[in-house]
Amino acid sequence: MGRLIGTVSRGIRAPIIRTGDDIAAIVADSVLAAAKSENLQIRDRDIIAVTEAVVARAQGNYATVDQIAGDIASKFPGREIGVVFPILSRNRFSVCLKGIARAGRRIVLMLSYPADEVGNQLIDIDSLDNAGIDPWRDVLTEKRFRELFGHKKHTFTGVDYIDFYRGLIEAEDCEAEIILANDCRVILDYTKHVLAADIHTRGRTKRLLRGAGAETVFGLDEILREPYDGSGYNPQYGLLGSNKATEETVKLFPRDGQAVVEDIQARILAATGRLVEVMIYGDGAFKDPACKIWELADPVVSPAYTKGLVGQPNEIKLKYIADNEFASLKGEELKAAISEYIKHKDSNLIGRMASQGTTPRNITDLVGSLSDLTSGSGDKGTPIVWIQGYFDNYTTED
Repeated sequence: MGRLIGTVSRGIRAPIIRTGDDIAAIVADSVLAAAKSENLQIRDRDIIAVTEAVVARAQGNYATVDQIAGDIASKFPGREIGVVFPILSRNRFSVCLKGIARAGRRIVLMLSYPADEVGNQLIDIDSLDNAGIDPWRDVLTEKRFRELFGHKKHTFTGVDYIDFYRGLIEAEDCEAEIILANDCRVILDYTKHVLAADIHTRGRTKRLLRGAGAETVFGLDEILREPYDGSGYNPQYGLLGSNKATEETVKLFPRDGQAVVEDIQARILAATGRLVEVMIYGDGAFKDPACKIWELADPVVSPAYTKGLVGQPNEIKLKYIADNEFASLKGEELKAAISEYIKHKDSNLIGRMASQGTTPRNITDLVGSLSDLTSGSGDKGTPIVWIQGYFDNYTTED
């Protein structure tokens, strides 16, 4: 009988990672120890995924509020800054905002509404409809927002983010003005010096601002691309992907990740003779149906991965084939017919009816989502995920 279990995702416990630790050795040793303890065999094309948080911790890739403020001040010497489209997050943006405010004398903070870029709501869309507000055209001052909707707290965090962000700015002896709009160019009515704080739409935001006459335009991805006064840095993403570490520090997105994943791959190959795939992952790319949050506050799901994870799945839709191509078959005859169909499927099924319903997503995004859900973000203590059978299909026998 062939193997009856398909894809399996296991969270692997690891030591608490500290700055200076050899992260590649720890990941490889943890997987090898887990395999031995459970009497499991590592196979070719298994996937080992490690969360970006522990990679960055091992690298010591941190920055303080003062270091953020120093880099901001070098780019905004006039100390007047329009900050557009930040996400609503104590973890992701609060320490960054403290650094921005510490560098400034006046900040105009422009929030998108009714929700931020990743789905955190300031107000629900029905309330806007009832108030006759068009979020694509209407610009709201903080005072007008309060008149219409009062003090609204986030359903899941219990935070009034307008009050919270204003308090962070003013605590740094910086003047704060908050407006709500969805056209980034509105900020130019208040200041010509702008920091784009959005993540996935940052390229368009910066392009529109420059085209509309902004005098200074930077994005969060351009802050701490290089070390400032001994800080950590990320040459590609800057402050994007950072997380709050303490009240005065952030952990940045990891850098030099390709060397890490290839080192882990080489260690497993040397120990077992098996060629596994390895990736670093951050947020998964999925949307929660209850809170409506799109779980992707990192700039990418995976900043580094081995070459076997490049591309998209090329899969047929089994139920479509069973109901259409082989509707008259059943039992072993149906199994045999579908197995032969899979073995001889085209190498590229894009646009074919046989693949309908198999959303063409990148393998790294799919595996990153699986890994993020497996490891969680709390106290499971499993920053490493070992996935087996991901590249299997219905015909795989061993």
